[in-house]
Amino acid sequence: MFNKLVRITLKKHLILAALVAFVVLSFTNCENSVENSLTFKNLAAGGLLINFKGSVHTVDAGSTLKLTELEKGTYTYATTFEIPAGATNGTSQGDIAGTITLKAGTKILVLYSSTFVDGSYTLYATISNSDDQAPEDENPTGP
Repeated sequence: MFNKLVRITLKKHLILAALVAFVVLSFTNCENSVENSLTFKNLAAGGLLINFKGSVHTVDAGSTLKLTELEKGTYTYATTFEIPAGATNGTSQGDIAGTITLKAGTKILVLYSSTFVDGSYTLYATISNSDDQAPEDENPTGP
């Protein structure tokens, strides 16, 4: 009788432990994706049109566009810009268009600024990202 009581108690404990494990795993974040983001910050005098992943996004002067929930991969982007009133010509320098690579948790910022001198408007773009910039094939411990 005592052995039967011990077995019943042991079964109850195992069932309770399994239930607790199930509840803990159910409320644990099991999502395997890490959020990537791409931000376009326009400090330039004119508006921008960003061509990214088959869509055109408008970024007005002084505004920021943040794209999230982007999957890992390699993508291209291109920028078209407005020339402010009074400008006789416009040029661009820097990372106006390019290729970006998103890994797990990558944050990329494309920053736009401009100058307006003697009727000439110049748009500048720089890009930075949160990923390690060391070459991937670098082996610091090997020959």
